Amino acid sequence: MFVRTYAGALVGIEAVRVTVEVNIAGGGLGLYLVGLPDNAVKESEERIRAAFENSDEKFTGRKVVVNLAPADLKKEGAAFDLPIAIGILAAMGRVETHLLEETMLAGELSLDGSVKPVRGILSLAVAARDAGLKRIILARENAAEAAVVEGLEVIGVENLRQTVQYLNGDCALQPETPREEVETTPEGSRYEEDFADVKGQSHVKRALEIAAAGGHNVLMIGAPGSGKTMLARRLPTILPPLTTDEALETTKIHSVAGLQRFDGLMRRRPFRAPHHTASPVSLIGGGQHPRPGEVSLAHNGILFLDELPEFGRSVLEVLRQPLEDREIVVSRARYSVAYPANFTLVAAMNPCPCGYYNHPTKECSCSPGSVHRYMGRISGPLMDRIDMHIEVTPVTPEELQSVAPGEPSATVRERVMRAREIQRCRFEGVEGIYTNARMNSALLREHCKLDEKSDMLLRRAMERLSLSARAYDRILKLARTIADLAGREEIVPGDVAEAIGYRSLDRGSWGV
Repeated sequence: MFVRTYAGALVGIEAVRVTVEVNIAGGGLGLYLVGLPDNAVKESEERIRAAFENSDEKFTGRKVVVNLAPADLKKEGAAFDLPIAIGILAAMGRVETHLLEETMLAGELSLDGSVKPVRGILSLAVAARDAGLKRIILARENAAEAAVVEGLEVIGVENLRQTVQYLNGDCALQPETPREEVETTPEGSRYEEDFADVKGQSHVKRALEIAAAGGHNVLMIGAPGSGKTMLARRLPTILPPLTTDEALETTKIHSVAGLQRFDGLMRRRPFRAPHHTASPVSLIGGGQHPRPGEVSLAHNGILFLDELPEFGRSVLEVLRQPLEDREIVVSRARYSVAYPANFTLVAAMNPCPCGYYNHPTKECSCSPGSVHRYMGRISGPLMDRIDMHIEVTPVTPEELQSVAPGEPSATVRERVMRAREIQRCRFEGVEGIYTNARMNSALLREHCKLDEKSDMLLRRAMERLSLSARAYDRILKLARTIADLAGREEIVPGDVAEAIGYRSLDRGSWGV
């Protein structure tokens, strides 16, 4: 007998529908899997046999051929266990087939017959809906994640026996309903950190506010203990919540990576802080079984690289392409996948090996050559892609002992959200551009026009600092964001001067 069920296969962060064709023939014995299955799919035979035995089902003694179509697409993972098992039972006449034509199945089978959760379930649910299917049957632990997809009935099951009973109409299971969102507004977001806890550092907090408003990349340079890491970890508290489209895409990435542990869509922007021993593959993604890397996990959020010069040169250089293209294309001999990587880079570093170059009270023990070599660990092209270079000076004892609280994150976030709303209206109808930092050349000419005084100021800075064309563009984008925070339509000379001030390394600081 021939039966057809439906499953899904991950391709990058998206999924495609896979048709599981099961045919039980008269001659021969055993189970034959075809259609480019990987080892995890091939091993499903033993899991399925054990699950049948522990679910009071008998495996047929006839030849079973299972084809996973399209046959030229690599099938990976254990999510095919449930659709293959149900297809075999349906071909044996143990499961009614009237629901299978409009149902996707996804789940790993345990040896005792229970259905275990799998990664990438949100992408599979979206693929099922887009393919015109009415429902998806999956592990109960995956149900809340899939339920955020509108127009699709989500059925969570405990085990193989319960799945069979549901398909045969012997067991009524209620579709999963979306969980109530609790963090859809900034007021509903709660963080352990707050900018109100930061003593002093007003110029750094101002720079981070501009970075948050325009999506600009930031490098903080300062002595150990000056507060660089503390400030970076508070940056998410002033970012606006994810929009619905951003939340769906971000949740997909974390689900595909197997990191999704949320009931519903993510609402907080991700903050990723890989250790400086990270490899290039862990940063950009890929591997034998392709997974998103840190730059994709930081999509629509923050990628924080602490102790930037301690990262390997090859690791840092792989950031150059995603910083420009906002996408990672991983090409290998056997596959090519694309992962989104629209993140804001925030980095921190010491000014020299000992950390006290240009310190107001402590003496630096490094030679000028060692300072230059230390700063030279970061290539010019990468540094050119960082919009803001901020000097973080140590906090004075008077500032530390001050009892007056700083400005809270909620107040700063309100200004950031107003600036983001201005940018949303400005770029409405422009695909893929939502912040000033993402403007292309055409938008730059349209929205960053300078008056005569501002233009003269920027020209002098270009000549004296020997700025590149990329640095010129980034100064214009910064000036545009500064004007947006002030609610001004026009860019004034003060905006340009402040933007130039955030290019510390271009001004020749720290001996470079």
